[in-house]
Order: sequence, then structure tokens, then C-alpha cells
Amino acid sequence: MPDPDKAPFSGLTPERLLAAVEALGYRCDGRLLALNSYENRVYQVGLEEGPLLIAKFYRPARWTDAAILEEHAFTRELADLEIPVVPPLEDAAGVTLHHHEGLRFALYPRCPGRAPELDHDDTLIRLGRFIGRIHRVGASRAYTHRQKLTVENFGGQPSRFLLERGFLPEDLRPAYESIVRDLLAIVDERFAQVPEARCLRLHGDCHPGNILWTRNGPHFVDFDDSMTGPAMQDLWMLLSGDRDAMSGQLSKMLEGYTEFMEFNPAELRLIEALRSLRMIHYAGWLARRWHDPAFPLAFPWFNTQRYWQDHVLSLREQISALDEPLLELH
Repeated sequence: MPDPDKAPFSGLTPERLLAAVEALGYRCDGRLLALNSYENRVYQVGLEEGPLLIAKFYRPARWTDAAILEEHAFTRELADLEIPVVPPLEDAAGVTLHHHEGLRFALYPRCPGRAPELDHDDTLIRLGRFIGRIHRVGASRAYTHRQKLTVENFGGQPSRFLLERGFLPEDLRPAYESIVRDLLAIVDERFAQVPEARCLRLHGDCHPGNILWTRNGPHFVDFDDSMTGPAMQDLWMLLSGDRDAMSGQLSKMLEGYTEFMEFNPAELRLIEALRSLRMIHYAGWLARRWHDPAFPLAFPWFNTQRYWQDHVLSLREQISALDEPLLELH
């Protein structure tokens, strides 16, 4: 097992990368473009014959092969039902996860697009329809190997990591400990208030950057964080603005969503709870990856006194946000 505290992609040279792709029978023409990805390493690869490929090299020690293959199977299941997702390419034997000299990778077709225009009602309705279809399939069976969205997994574990590894400045440590303790207690209570929330297979990281729009509509990409959790996890990250704006956006999405999947209104209680967990988890994610040389370069503002001051303040504000009335559907 690779050491997670060492630079994870130090051996991923262009030569090894191209050799891995060519080992599958492709003939690369030398064109290579690194794409915007930090958790894994993703490249656009040119071929002597045929369209461009996307090669995704998985971060060592993050997921098991079984967990990666579950995600691949889910996206293939969705694509077979003509739901616009981008599953990995299969080789002649039907294999999607490949191994080469200690590297694990998958190949994808290149599917360009632009960011969705979330200020258009029609866009929101169409997104809601497709998310509803994804969830209808996601509810048909369960994940076995992938993570589950829980308060412990996304709040307790990352906050303890930050404290145990000494990322918090000493003068902010007591405030962080107190605020996180109180915040997670409220979040835990919110989840307990929705015991009937149905857990299903999700995209898991359904923000606008993972939706690409073309003249034919959207396609959903990057299921790397696909997990088991409540439906609201794939909806709330598409909301923005003040309360009235978010209420209108969610209402439009649910207009399309409920054509294919029933929505439990009790999950409105989870919006700010899920936002709180994401904030804690994100700080923990950056901290866990800080040994990767790409992270200090890409996130130079992280782990500074100003960052932690702002983070503690944001978590305190989330306690107030959780006291606000729920969004009202139009």
C-alpha cells in the first residue's frame, strides 16, 4: 500500500503516463494536456488515430479497486438508460479500471461543454429531471464498498484530523473545538429529525463545475465522490443567492425532479446541515492533502492565520444559519 504521507504522483511522468495508455493498445501522438484536477491526476491525451481521450489516474490509497469499480458500474448503469453521464471506456474484455507499473487509471471519452446557466428556469427544470432519473436508478440497489454520508464521516473525522495534526493555530484551537462540537450536535439533531430520509446512490459532488452543458443539454461528469446519502446532497450545491432566490431555484429543480422521483420535503431540514458538513470536510480534505506538492501551489491561502480565522467565523455563522426558517417551496 502506498504511503499516503508521501507525494502521491511523483512517479507519474509524461513517459509513464503515455506508456500506460499505450499498453492498452492506443497509439499516442505526444499531445498531452493536464486538466484541472487535484484529488486525482487527469490528462487529455492525443492519439494518432481517433478522438482525444481523457486519462484519469487515481490517487494512491484513497479508494479500493472495489469502490472504484462500483462507481464505474453505476455510471454505466445510468448511461445504458440514456441518462447523460460519462462512464469510463471499456476494453475488449469489459475492463474499466487498469493497472500499469503501480498506477491505477481509467480512460474516458472527451465530452466538452460549458457551465450551466442556473439563472434560467428551464435549465433548473431540466437539471431536476436528470437528477431525479439518476436518483431513481440510485435507489434501485445499494453500494457495498463506497462511503456513506454521515455526520461522523464528514464532520467528526475531518475535524479530529485537523486538531490531532496541529493545523489549528493555538490561539484559535479552543474556539474551533467549541464551535465544531456545538455545530455537529445541531447537525446530528437535524439528521435525526429526518429519520425517513431515503439513502441512495448519489453523484455526491453535484456542483455546477461537474455539469457540462451542450446544445443537447447537460451531461454529468466526475462521479469520483459518488456515495450513499440523502437526495438533498445532489440538489443543495446548485442553489445560490439569498433565501428567496434559493427557494425559487429549488422549486424549479423539484418541478423536474418529481417527474421521476418522489421528494421528501422533510429533507429541506438538511440543506444547512449538509453545507456545514461540507465546510468542515473541505478544510480536512485540504489538510489531508497538504503533503501533495500540488496543493500548496493551488491553495496558497490555506493553513494561514487568516484562513483559520475566517473558517472559525464561517462555522459560527453556520450555527446561526441552522436556526433560520426552512426554505419554502413555491
